[in-house]
Parts: sequence; C-alpha cells; structure tokens
Amino acid sequence: MTDVLVENAAIRTMDPARPFARSLLIRDGIIAALSDAPDGLSDQRGARRIDAGGGLVLPGFQDAHIHLLNGGTDLVETAQLYDCATLDDIVAAMRTHAGAWRGPMIWGAGWQCGFFGDHNLTRDVLDRAVPDRPCLIYDGNFHNACLNSAAVAMAGITADTPDPPNGHIVRDGSGRATGMLHEEAINWVTERLPETDEATRRAGLRAGMAHANRHGITGIIDPWILDHHARIYGEGLAEGVLTLRVAGASLVTVADTVDTMLDRLIRRREAHGSEMFQLNAAKFFLDGGLENRTAALLAPYADGPGGNAPLMFPQDQIDALFTALDRHRFQIHVHCIGDAATRAALDGFAAARKTNGAWPSLHQIAHCQLVHPEDRPRFRDLGVMANVQPLWAAYDPVVPDDTMAMIGKDRAPWTYAFRSLIDAGAPYCINSDWAVTTLNPFEIIGTAVTREPPRRRGRADPFFPAERLSVTEAVLGYTTHAAAASWRSGHTGALKSGYSGDLILLDRDIFASGPYEIAETQVLLTLFRGQEVHRNPGFDG
Repeated sequence: MTDVLVENAAIRTMDPARPFARSLLIRDGIIAALSDAPDGLSDQRGARRIDAGGGLVLPGFQDAHIHLLNGGTDLVETAQLYDCATLDDIVAAMRTHAGAWRGPMIWGAGWQCGFFGDHNLTRDVLDRAVPDRPCLIYDGNFHNACLNSAAVAMAGITADTPDPPNGHIVRDGSGRATGMLHEEAINWVTERLPETDEATRRAGLRAGMAHANRHGITGIIDPWILDHHARIYGEGLAEGVLTLRVAGASLVTVADTVDTMLDRLIRRREAHGSEMFQLNAAKFFLDGGLENRTAALLAPYADGPGGNAPLMFPQDQIDALFTALDRHRFQIHVHCIGDAATRAALDGFAAARKTNGAWPSLHQIAHCQLVHPEDRPRFRDLGVMANVQPLWAAYDPVVPDDTMAMIGKDRAPWTYAFRSLIDAGAPYCINSDWAVTTLNPFEIIGTAVTREPPRRRGRADPFFPAERLSVTEAVLGYTTHAAAASWRSGHTGALKSGYSGDLILLDRDIFASGPYEIAETQVLLTLFRGQEVHRNPGFDG
C-alpha cells in the first residue's frame, strides 16, 4: 500500500493526549506519525500527498445505529415517500415506481404519520396505484406499513386471521383488513410475500456504503440482523468490497427461549467475528412508537384517547434473556421509546449485573425518547450507553406531530433529554437510525447543538433548548464514543499513532462556524484504512 501524507490540515484528533496536529502520515492503512507543522512530514518519499488546504480533518465518523443494508436496498428498489403530503402524492409516486420496477413485489417507504395513518391510508388507496402486484409501503419509522389488496391476499389475511404477537392487523367496522399493519404484524406479513433477490441486496449494500462514505461514515452498527443481512455482509467481506466496518445486533423476539436465542447468536458470532464484520450483539424491541400508540409508558397517555401499551416482553423473560446474553459476553442493544420500556431495560441490565458481575459491555438503550428522571443516573451506575438520535429532538415545521399531546405537558421536558442524561453521567453516542431519517451527521450535529430543524426544512422554535449539546460533545458522540459503542476503541475513533487511517476532510470548521451552518457541511474526502472511499468532485487536493 502507498503511504498517504495529509498536509496543511487543521487536524482535531479527538485524542486528549494530543488534541491537534497539522499533518499526518498513514502507512499500510495505519497512522504512523503526526506533526504539529503543516509540512512537518514532507520528507516522506513516495507518499501520496493530500493538501487539505487548511481544512478541518476529523476521525472517520461511526454510526452506531443505522440500518445500512436495508436503507441501501431501499435506494435500489423502493419508492421514496418521505415528501408525500397527500394520498394523491402517494398514489402518484407508487404508480410511477411500479411502472419502472418490474420485480414481483412493489415496495415504498417513508410516509409520514403526521399526514397518514389508520384513518386514511388503506389497501383501497394503494390499489389505485398498484392493482396487479403485491405492494407494501412502510412509514418513515418502519413501525407501520400498508398493503394493497394483492398483498393482503398473498399473505393469507382473512377475517379470522389473529394478530401475531406484538403486532396488529388493522380492520374496519365490518372486520375487513384495511391493509394497515402495526409492529410485528409487518414481519409476519413480509415472511409471506416475495423476497428481495440477492442481486438487489448486493447492489443495496454497495449503494448504502457509498451513501455512508459520502457523509464521512467509516464504521457502523446495524441493529437488526436477520439471516440475509449476515449473508450479504459476509459476502461483502469475502469479496473485499466493504468500505466501512460493520458490527451487527441479531434480532431476538418474544418467541425465543434462552436456548434458541443462544444457539442462533453463538453460531452467528462464530461465523462472523472479524475486525471488519462481527455479529457480537443482540437486538430487542421492548416497545414500539408513540405514533401508533405502541410505546410503553409508566403512566397512561395524556391525550383524549388515553390508554397505554404493554411491554413487548414480560420482565421475567427480559431478565432471563439479558442475563444469559451478558454471561456469554454479547452486547445488548435495546429499542426503547417510552419510559416504561427504558425502565424495564435498565431492570434487565441490573439483573444481569447482579448475576454476572460488571464488565465493560456498554450495553445500549437506543432512542431514549422518554426517560423518567429517576432513571437517568442508572445509565451511569449500570454502564449503559444512551444511543441517541438528536435529529428527532426538534419541532418539524412541515409534518404535523401529535406525540407531544400523548406525552403531556408534565412529562414533556423529559423528551429527548440528552443534556440531562449526559449531566447525570450516562455514556452516550450519536447516530442516525437511517433509513428512518437522513444519515447526514452534520444535519444531526446541527440539531443536537440548536434543538432546531435544519434550516432547509424551515424554522421552528427550539425544542427544550436547555437540552442542547456542544459541538465537541456531538463530535465525540460520532467518534470516540461511537467507537466505544461499537467495541472498536482500541484502534478507531481518534487520530493517533497505531490507529486505523480513517479520516474525513470537511469544507468548513464546524467548531468555528455558526450553529445553523453546521448542517450545510460537505465532506470533501473520506479515507478508510488509508484508502480513498469518497472524494467530493469539487476537491482537488
């Protein structure tokens, strides 16, 4: 491998022992030297030289909660519905996509719960767009989906079909399935519909990696691994096409026992345990989301309908599964939206620690939308990482949102209270949850700092501005903290001798620019293990 010399740079190493440098040498994919002078390593003969033009260089970012293969596959085969505001918009988008995509199954994703839901999105709407093939469209959160009539028939949904565990098939007053599905009913149905073919998935992996590299991402955790994810990522490793590191969390469901879970996860870990691709974690959904009223809260919903949602696992099963996984040194990655789900996860981690003792697992609770103040210090005490998505911590000026009415004014300040969690000592990392939202780290960092949406979306009042983070805290969340979350702290997450040559060059200094300009940042260059995996067409350094 050719040596790579990055010169004339403003390097923020994220290494507290040496925070800044001006030039950096990569040899055989590993950082060999740093210098405080812009040309301090210029005597390196034969090195490929990159003139950073005085630009900011950071460690490659790592997204510790991103559905990379699913999102990349969506770029290849799925209609994008994120900007649809009317049913006619959805019909037009799906009709156009169905005309261009000749596969046996028609997919869409991204409709917004503020515009659509059980009340207006039905199979009859989709039949107007796709009458001849099965069709399924996910909402932007991927916790709801709607089928057309062909998909309802292919899945075998009748008036007598019971709801699957932790799922709901929506029906009208006569008992006819409307086409709308909630939570685990989606997975139950997709098992009965045509599968995406392997060629499309391989193309999806490449598309997802290119999209991530373009935004400076050089490592991920994919938090929902099924057999086909393990197979496609594994093929990418074997073929030498991975342009970022992949760790994965295998899905565990309420149907699992300790034995069935461990048998599956241990086999996957043994098959995929390399530095570039490892399946070392388990994924749990303890609740759903507020948008379809499946988030589990400690007190009932505060709006007119009220009510609540149960946990998706009983607490004794949580305790048993967590304890077994912890004993076998798996990391545990838990989806929690409501404060009851978060408390149940923390109780499960406490049970595991009581039985197995403490070790540096950095088990994770993802999302942390609503955390009871009494539970904030428990993250620190149990060594549990808050795995958070700051882009959601803003009022959306475009899409209506009634979730705050469900939470109510008394609990509202607990919503996405990331500053409070950090001040209580919680370990944390920052990420996207793409394809739920953009994977652009700079829009996400900008929102973490302002608690306002990116200006391209319009203006909105700050969302509990006391919960803002600093730029440094946000960058740490994407670098050293994300590396720790991914169990890669020993060789990634900072720019220091002996660490992997993963770095990004930006078109501006986000530490000095105005907070609303951060979201406009472009990545000029991404290096992964010293190899160029993205170059902005306008950069010629």
